[in-house]
Amino acid sequence: MFLKDLFNPKPRKKYITLPARAGDSSPLEVPTVKPCPGCGNRIQEEKLELNLKVCPECGYHHPLTAGERIWIITDENSFTELDSELTSCDPLNFPGYSERLQKAQEETGLKEAVITGTASINGEKIVIGVMDSHFLMGSMGSVVGEKIARAFETARRERLPVIIFTASGGARMQEGMYSLMQMAKTSAAAARFQEEGLLYVAVLTHPTTGGVTASFATLADIIIAEPGSLVCFTGPRVIEQTIRQKLPPGFQKAEFLLEHGMIDKIVHRKEMKDFLGRIIALHRWRE
Repeated sequence: MFLKDLFNPKPRKKYITLPARAGDSSPLEVPTVKPCPGCGNRIQEEKLELNLKVCPECGYHHPLTAGERIWIITDENSFTELDSELTSCDPLNFPGYSERLQKAQEETGLKEAVITGTASINGEKIVIGVMDSHFLMGSMGSVVGEKIARAFETARRERLPVIIFTASGGARMQEGMYSLMQMAKTSAAAARFQEEGLLYVAVLTHPTTGGVTASFATLADIIIAEPGSLVCFTGPRVIEQTIRQKLPPGFQKAEFLLEHGMIDKIVHRKEMKDFLGRIIALHRWRE
């Protein structure tokens, strides 16, 4: 079984079956299609998956699950999950939160919005964290913050680089102050790690917003983004409504941020693994 299958217990059908026409002996299988938000074209899902979920027409990077990201980025059979036993509770008895957590767990096969673990990229051992926007929009609650902080601590003890793929709608409002505390916790963990002279690389994917952007996502030594990713604290629609002005085209997208010095590099999904492998190898050589 592929690693990506482990994190997708309910795979979507790539074909739909139509009833047989009169005179035909068997029903007809038709590939399922998905509209691309980038160009509007309808792309066969099987074709999209073979292209790493990048639109072959316009290059739009469709969101990946955490399992798919790990499968694409890490060496085969190298990933070992950390802190898999951690699960969220409902500290404030927020109405409907426990039910939403359970539903997210059932639909995604995940316990939380981030998976952390050790792995290797092109033979270079790392600690990796991958956020999944399919789980409550990748929101950062107490368990997400704890897993990120523990990942930094593990990497510090073992003298390993850290690579974190972010995808988040921000702090998880259902946990109130417990959620907001994770901004300070993850930032402090990143700072302790970097004081050791170790490498931290953040890869910002669509969307990376709110408290995640305002904490560990933008504290990395090297900040990379996928093309077209929205990276912001407050979304453009809210800003426009507040200041009553129209924002520049592409505002808060990865290309805009690169032009204004907020990130270091934009890397296509197909090139990401080799690019990260080269960075890690160069840093190891420096040591």
